[in-house]
Amino acid sequence: MGLLILIYTFNVLDRQIVSILAQPIKAEMGLSDTQLGLLTGLAFALFYSVFGIPVGWLADRFGRVRTMAASCIVWSVCSIACGFSQSFAQMAAARMGVGIGEAGGAPPSYSLISDYFPPHARAQALGLFSLGAPLGILLGMTLGGWAAVEFGWRAAFYVVSLPGVFFALLLWLLVKEPKAGRLDAETKSIDAQAPLAIAVREFFTTPALWRVAVAGGLSAFVTYGLLNWLPSFLMRTKGMALGEVAQYLGFINAGAMALGLWFGGRLADRLGRRNPAAYGLVPAASLVLAAPAFVVAVIVPGWAPSVLLFAIPIALNIVFMGPALAVVQNGAKPANRTVASALFLLINNLVGLGGGPLFIGFISDLAAPRYGDNALIVAMLALTPVFLLAALAHYMVARALRNERGSRLTGEP
Repeated sequence: MGLLILIYTFNVLDRQIVSILAQPIKAEMGLSDTQLGLLTGLAFALFYSVFGIPVGWLADRFGRVRTMAASCIVWSVCSIACGFSQSFAQMAAARMGVGIGEAGGAPPSYSLISDYFPPHARAQALGLFSLGAPLGILLGMTLGGWAAVEFGWRAAFYVVSLPGVFFALLLWLLVKEPKAGRLDAETKSIDAQAPLAIAVREFFTTPALWRVAVAGGLSAFVTYGLLNWLPSFLMRTKGMALGEVAQYLGFINAGAMALGLWFGGRLADRLGRRNPAAYGLVPAASLVLAAPAFVVAVIVPGWAPSVLLFAIPIALNIVFMGPALAVVQNGAKPANRTVASALFLLINNLVGLGGGPLFIGFISDLAAPRYGDNALIVAMLALTPVFLLAALAHYMVARALRNERGSRLTGEP
């Protein structure tokens, strides 16, 4: 678990580093906000999501550990290539390579964790694994920000990407491949090698699974839009310097995300023992509470109070991750879990990572002629209705869970 968290940390770091370095990249290459939104979102998310399905299917059949190790090397090398890019097209191509590599990272990890932890503890375990996200953001903003200030933004890519090759070798040597479904009550068909089409059909004919993917996508739309644009927003509209971003924002964001991940997984597992619908209700309630806090954080003057207030919606937004992943892992058959994870991430990332950052960049460019320097404020506020739409989607997950037997979800026979 420790090694998986460490690899996921650098997975997120390599994914997020462009958003941290967006301002110096924009200045040197002369990019628009829409192009930045593509680099931080869709250029990565499209390939990450689409390749996740075949890579996940191969991982279930030829080894999750081996697939992850090879993928880690691919995304690390492609992230290094971002530092050599001389144009938008070259940077976009390198980001696509990062997306292809990272397609073999998270889905096999979710499946491995489900074979180390029983169903009634998986939301907490998957929430713990997801701590790699705030750790990656923290390292990106502190280590990446420091390297950019001291040596330039290109050097920052080299510093944060090289360790991934070393961790890939450690994973290959130290982590064993457990038997799929060894901790589940339903053990029949665990060894069946279902065709990819059947695994996909199972996912989309199970209401709780496809609904949680849509709900997760809408939640991620807010989360990635906020996190990918927050450094630029604070620097451009609140007067925060890159050095101050590296010094303060990473710690606050990481702490908020860690708290939300831990609390969401723990509360959902605790309430879910009695009522499986809690895996949808907990994220729904957190998103409703996050919306007004987000608006206040955007409009408050000064970067210091804004950074502190953003910790509230960041923590509440990420609450969904542990419960949502538990729904996927407990609802899918053991032999198809990596494919189910890849399908969840396909929708999650195409909608969230592909749409959120691009949406804000597009709205910012659209509003610039009228609002000038405040265009990014308008774009951030445009996220507000999506909070409530995501909350409604998680409520629909809760309704699906009420209508299904709770045995897989709670671990009860």
